Amino acid sequence: MKKWMSLILLFFLMSSCTEDVKFNNPAFQTLKDNVFWRAQTYKAYLDGDGKIIVEGYLGYEVVKLQTESSTQKTYILGIDNISKAFYSNGNQSEPAEFSTGTNTGNGQIVITDYNIENGTISGTFKFNAVNVDETNTENAKVSFTEGVFYKVPVEFNNIAHQL
Repeated sequence: MKKWMSLILLFFLMSSCTEDVKFNNPAFQTLKDNVFWRAQTYKAYLDGDGKIIVEGYLGYEVVKLQTESSTQKTYILGIDNISKAFYSNGNQSEPAEFSTGTNTGNGQIVITDYNIENGTISGTFKFNAVNVDETNTENAKVSFTEGVFYKVPVEFNNIAHQL
């Protein structure tokens, strides 16, 4: 009798176990000021000048990453206005906008894969962006760390969507 009870218990135990695995493929996610942030929608553009712009949207929030080309390499932010990052939150009474640029902010964007055949781009990013409104000392900067964009679809446009 003990064998039957053990067998029935084992059967119910094994049948109740399931694996609910959810894959983020494609994905755009990061830590914004050490809080997990995952874009609901994302896209990338290749403009006529060869720049790549990767965008992630979460409600009223937008993160935009721009590199001078689609070449697989590390792009340093805060040096010029060609490779840069931008964040905005339009869900406030006074919308906040943050950016890197020439001698402003810092960070990097690393393109790890640009698949021309599938039209996708992947990479990592991290940056500290400064508030565009210099008078807003209460909300002076925003930090993004451990950022990943994975297999984001690339649209080919002749119109530049520059930051």
